[in-house]
Amino acid sequence: MNGKSRALLWLGLLLGGAVAFAALEADPFATGPYAPTHFGIADDEVPEDPRDFGRGHFSDFPTWPVSQELPNDVFTFARVRYRSYGGQGGWRRSAKWMTDYPDADLNFSYRLQQLTSLEVNPKGVVVDIEAEQLQHYPFVYLIEPGNIELSAEEAKILREYLLNGGFMMVDDFWGDEEWQTFAVALEQIFPDREPKELPLEHEIFHMVFPLKVKPQIPSVGHAMAGRALGITHEGKPGSETPHYRAIFDDQERVVMLICHNTDLGDGWEEEGTDPWYFREFSEKYAYPLGINIIFYALTH
Repeated sequence: MNGKSRALLWLGLLLGGAVAFAALEADPFATGPYAPTHFGIADDEVPEDPRDFGRGHFSDFPTWPVSQELPNDVFTFARVRYRSYGGQGGWRRSAKWMTDYPDADLNFSYRLQQLTSLEVNPKGVVVDIEAEQLQHYPFVYLIEPGNIELSAEEAKILREYLLNGGFMMVDDFWGDEEWQTFAVALEQIFPDREPKELPLEHEIFHMVFPLKVKPQIPSVGHAMAGRALGITHEGKPGSETPHYRAIFDDQERVVMLICHNTDLGDGWEEEGTDPWYFREFSEKYAYPLGINIIFYALTH
């Protein structure tokens, strides 16, 4: 178990709250014939198991067994792979969508398994914007969309996925310029729906853990740099105030939660980097809000 995961062992004691703890043990089933079916990307950009990413740096992240009888009856953290402009005259599929990967995905899945009664897939997946892949996952996570560009077909696929019961969490983009770029893609997906700012009273902020603020979670580097002055934004124009905006369907269900000027993913990825960052951002906000969002997505 690496330093990040060791630090996370304290989370169950520190968070408190009415949650059930699931015992983690050796992994007799998670990678064998009882493993959940993989419906994500099938090329060689990322491995099927995120622990195999890179040069073995992630092999010591915890894993756990899933049900032998119903191995697919689990929650799987699904990250969206999308095209983003690299600024060098071309497109790079491995640019922004990979931010915080795979640490954030592995840490969050581990905590969700440990701190709640959900059955959770230890692997997580990466999915393209393809209906055949998306249909298997009720929750998808899209990070750093500040330079995203969608085709008309991709926008249509996302619209149908979301209006047919799917949920998307958008995270970690900052300032007016990145919002304007994402707003173009958002209008492609939902030309007839406007994002609305969620009030603190909305149930997303209270599903499991009642939050008293709409948090601004900075990256660990920005948090450390701004610690003395209490600055938690990234300094880009328009990044001072966190926004949690939502797209609703006709039944007033949130189908897309847009976390702007905040970075839950870094709170998951970097909670073991610094004890102060863990206490002030990961423990207080990133994990509780992330768990709230998952429970909203799965119950609405």
